[in-house]
Formats: sequence, C-alpha cells, structure tokens
Amino acid sequence: MNGWHFIDGQWVAGNPLLLGAWSHATWMGCAVFDGARAFEGVTPDLDLHCQRAVRSATALGLASPLSAGEIEEIVRDGIARFPAGAALYIRPFLWSEDGFMAPDPASTRIAISVVEYPLPDPRGSSVCLSRWRRPSPETAPTDGKAVALYAQAGRACGEARRKGFDDAVMLDPLGNVAEFSSANLWIAKDGAAHTPVPNGTFLNGITRQRVIRLLRTAGVEVHERSMTFQEVLDADEVFSTGNYGKVMPITRVEGRDLQPGPIYTQARSLYWSFAHGG
Repeated sequence: MNGWHFIDGQWVAGNPLLLGAWSHATWMGCAVFDGARAFEGVTPDLDLHCQRAVRSATALGLASPLSAGEIEEIVRDGIARFPAGAALYIRPFLWSEDGFMAPDPASTRIAISVVEYPLPDPRGSSVCLSRWRRPSPETAPTDGKAVALYAQAGRACGEARRKGFDDAVMLDPLGNVAEFSSANLWIAKDGAAHTPVPNGTFLNGITRQRVIRLLRTAGVEVHERSMTFQEVLDADEVFSTGNYGKVMPITRVEGRDLQPGPIYTQARSLYWSFAHGG
C-alpha cells in the first residue's frame, strides 16, 4: 500500500496497526469512517466529507478529537505528499478505545489515511437482487457511516459475486429498493432520473446529493421516491453514485443487458465539470 496515515500527530507510512486486543472498538464495533477522493488535482466536496465524519462519530457516541476543519487541513497536507494529480482515497477513521457496551467519548482516537487508489474504469458492472436487506434506523446506527453496517453490505456483495455478478441491489425492511452494497442507486425512465428517497435505511450520499442538484440545475427531472426492484429491471438506464467511483454505469441487471445512457452520461459529465470548478 502506497499510503500515509496521520496518527497521534504524525504521518506514518504503509499500513500501521491501530486497534489493540482490548480496544473497545475491537470487540464492541464502535468505529466510523468517511471516504473522500482526490484526483486530477481536485478534491470535490472534501469539506462535506470531513463534516460527515465528525457527525458520524457523534451519532455513535464518540467525540472527535479534531474538528472537521482540522481534519481537512491534515488531509490536504497528506495529499501534498503525492505527485500532483494522483488518484487518492481519503479516509478519516474514528474509534473508541475504552468503555463497556457504550463507548467512552473521551477515549476516541482518529487516524486519517491518504492512500494511492485509482478511480475504477467506468466500463459498467453487473448487479443482482440480494436476499440481505438494509436495517431500519431503530435496529442499527444508520445515521452515521458506521463500520458495523458494512458487515451486512459485505454479505450482500459476497452473495452477488458468488452468483457471478459484481454487486448487489439491497432492499429496505419494507421491500423497497434502498441502494447497492456501498453506493446509491439510480435509474432513468422516459427521460427522467429516479433515485430512492432517503428513509433512514441507507446513507444519503454526498455524491448523490451533488448529482441531484447538478441534474436539476441542468433541467433534468429528478424524482426521489420509493422504488421497487421491478422498476430497476424495467429501467432504461441504471447507474450508481458514490465516493469510490463517483458516477458509474450498470450494464447488467440480473439477466438483462443495458447500455450506458444519456442521463448517466450527462450526470457523469456534470459531476466532472463541477469537480474541476465548472
């Protein structure tokens, strides 16, 4: 791993060990993170990602040792350690060291990672419906980007890959479409864009919110609403938004092949223009 990690006031290279055998987060799972990107010399919405990291920590009963602004300053210092324009993944990670059941907020630690990680090629990916569902807000810490949530997402993704697909579509507890395993889901139908309305079961992604604003400003009709999986199967286009790949096409849903369409293409173009100051 070509990366730098800011821990206890200094930068450390490689893949340093963080948690001990008796750290509260090790056995109670109290940890959160956020992801941001640097690429082509830009860092779109970096401030919002740093702010969300602090909010996620608060949602789980942690107390970030650094403000969002301080995290952002450290991230920018880390970016400067790489060649200009390098594709990087940025991850503030916060966890609890002490506590029993509930974490001791005063024991919260933070590691800020900046690692070389290429953006995925937007060649298209395949998805299938998962039997594993997203939890409701009453049953899991869905109001933060909690590490604990990704065990369920990992089961869905693993199930899809065993079936020969790249990723999974996850439903919410009521059977409506929620998201992919780690990205927000979009469809296009009859010239309009549609995406599941945030209902507390999945993260209302920063890239998702940005693309909604960009499309609407460009005159594209965007509907946030409840959606069935049959609508995904019948869509003209399917695509995703998320920090890892930003805006990515889906070219196969179950047994149906699709092509990247005009709304996906416009969404990706608008996002790249926004990221570069457009």
